Amino acid sequence: MSEFPNCPECNCEYTYENGTLLVCPECGHEWSCSETGDGEATRIWKDANGNILKDGDTVTVIKDLKVRGASSVLKGGTKVKNIRLVEGDHDIDCKIDGFGAMQLKSEFVRKG
Repeated sequence: MSEFPNCPECNCEYTYENGTLLVCPECGHEWSCSETGDGEATRIWKDANGNILKDGDTVTVIKDLKVRGASSVLKGGTKVKNIRLVEGDHDIDCKIDGFGAMQLKSEFVRKG
């Protein structure tokens, strides 16, 4: 149902995001994404419109991007299939026809 972790206090599954915090509607507990109960940080990747991204999604580039080492630019509107989310500044690993393997920032793509 929810892509957010259950509440660490009451185990409610209906948690939601409020700014940088996660909130439980049942008990009112608030915590940050990095304070999950199992000790590991849970990162949520979002596109330029705020939609949550997952591995295997198809995204569209929203503006022309200069590609270092290439003579041409990656045009806005280019579809990228089967993305992989990784930690770091450029948080999307993908393969693009005509360019090969590259990394993109999630702020320059939209889901769908």
